[in-house]
Amino acid sequence: MPTLQSIFNRIWAAFMFFTRLPLWRLHQPPQPCYNSVVEFWPLTGWLTGGVMAAVIYFGSMWLPVTVSVVLAIAARLLLTGALHEDGLADFFDGMGGGGNDRERILTIMKDSHIGTYGVLSLAIYVLTLVLTLSAMPPAMSALCILAADPYAKMLSAQLILMLPYARTEDTAKNHTVYRRYSWLSGISLLLQGLLPMALFLFVGNPNEWAWVLMLPAVTFYFLYLLIRSRLGGYTGDCCGAICLLVELTVCLAALL
Repeated sequence: MPTLQSIFNRIWAAFMFFTRLPLWRLHQPPQPCYNSVVEFWPLTGWLTGGVMAAVIYFGSMWLPVTVSVVLAIAARLLLTGALHEDGLADFFDGMGGGGNDRERILTIMKDSHIGTYGVLSLAIYVLTLVLTLSAMPPAMSALCILAADPYAKMLSAQLILMLPYARTEDTAKNHTVYRRYSWLSGISLLLQGLLPMALFLFVGNPNEWAWVLMLPAVTFYFLYLLIRSRLGGYTGDCCGAICLLVELTVCLAALL
């Protein structure tokens, strides 16, 4: 049974890993804690989704909602260092330019340069997210992103259990290989992802809950099949790409 100190260290490591907050100035968790950061990935979504929700809601009091949404995305980019967006671009560059050659896909993903597929994927993703959130009333848009962020990270974390890591720890971008989590951590992940979603669904139409919950799961499953067939394993870029695409699906399903 993990101690309170070990849980605190792993949560701290997760916020250090998934954000650019200078938390290392206050406390530096032991290195093994970084192998379990995925177990608290949705919890970091409470922060990043909460920041976006606050910017959308309060920004829309003085600015057009579209401008507020763009500023909210910019705020999250600053908070995370565009960590997942970098993964999205690398994922599409690799899948688009690597064909069925596993090693070539992995090489392209690790390349620091961005290609045509990466540029287009980022442009389409950001444009679709802006238009989707802008089409909702500000309060609903804020609640939607607050729920979508942790829920997407909770679903994306399942990839760790379903596939092996495609590289080795030495060749990983962050020199970190996520460990497979226990059933107890799985329950914690579920609660982290579903509690904000429950708040969002509470103000919606109960007859439409299935769309918001199931369509993102379908997106996750088809991306999982693609990654399994092309790579036979996951990378950090795969996790980041799935997170953003599942989150976008949540917002689209909510708009529907």
